[in-house]
Amino acid sequence: MGKIDIHLHLGPEEIKQSQRRAGEKVTYATGNIPHEPVMKMSSAGDMVPHLEELGISKGIILSGGEEDGRMDNEKAKKAAEAVPGVYAWMCNLSERDPETVEQRLRTYKNQGAVGVGEFAVNQWIGSPFIEAVFTAAETLSMPVLFHMSPEEGFNYGVADRPGLPLLEEALKKHPRMIFIGHSQPFWHEITGDAKADRISRNSWGEGPVADGGRLVYLLDTYLNLYCDLSANSGGHAIMRDEAFGLRFLEKFQDRLMFGTDMCSVDMVFPLGRWLDEKLEEGRLDKEVYDKICVKNAERIFGVW
Repeated sequence: MGKIDIHLHLGPEEIKQSQRRAGEKVTYATGNIPHEPVMKMSSAGDMVPHLEELGISKGIILSGGEEDGRMDNEKAKKAAEAVPGVYAWMCNLSERDPETVEQRLRTYKNQGAVGVGEFAVNQWIGSPFIEAVFTAAETLSMPVLFHMSPEEGFNYGVADRPGLPLLEEALKKHPRMIFIGHSQPFWHEITGDAKADRISRNSWGEGPVADGGRLVYLLDTYLNLYCDLSANSGGHAIMRDEAFGLRFLEKFQDRLMFGTDMCSVDMVFPLGRWLDEKLEEGRLDKEVYDKICVKNAERIFGVW
């Protein structure tokens, strides 16, 4: 069996890449790199051969919310159901009506959602709405895969401060909920010399990893914290310092899950091949590889 990819953005039908309008200025998550406002999204069916080429046999499609016309819960569900046995899907919750969150989330779980994600409401962790989502997810035993932002009012993602103090409070408050961390500000905290400015926190990590990273401390301390290895945020965190990355994979092998963050057949992220190479070289144990690439996702999401 190939890898399970826990982080895909796919639709029931292909969506062409949109073109930037004259004079429109859009920036990437660091706040200074231009990019197209809407990337191409492949259909779930079209993506299958590309996944197979990359050694991925199954995947989880993430939702953009309840009212996201491009990829809402219904479209994520339809995309997953379009190729039975290959995909599962996560639901998402839009920022409204905290008092109805549990009812809405229960409905999506009954429809087949295996978790909440990609949860990216741009509020500080601990806000009434985010707290309602975490409480409901804990009650319903649904993991939450979140995208993190360096601050409220900047781009997208649940917001936390340098050192992730708000995430730590949430981990304490919801010990039965599985938190799955993703994005640059989350992985930035893997190193002990993490800078506190916004641009550094929202950039891909580079260079040797220093001891004393807050993320390592949180993983050591809170067994309900898991990590999504997808995108260049997760990939760079592992590959930037090979010796450290391999030790990190070994130490936290039960709480790391492979993902890509691909949304089209034109995309490839390097971590998958890197993991394969380390396995082939004998530097990554087969049992560790299997947990990270397959077994942890099977256990956490209860599918396949």
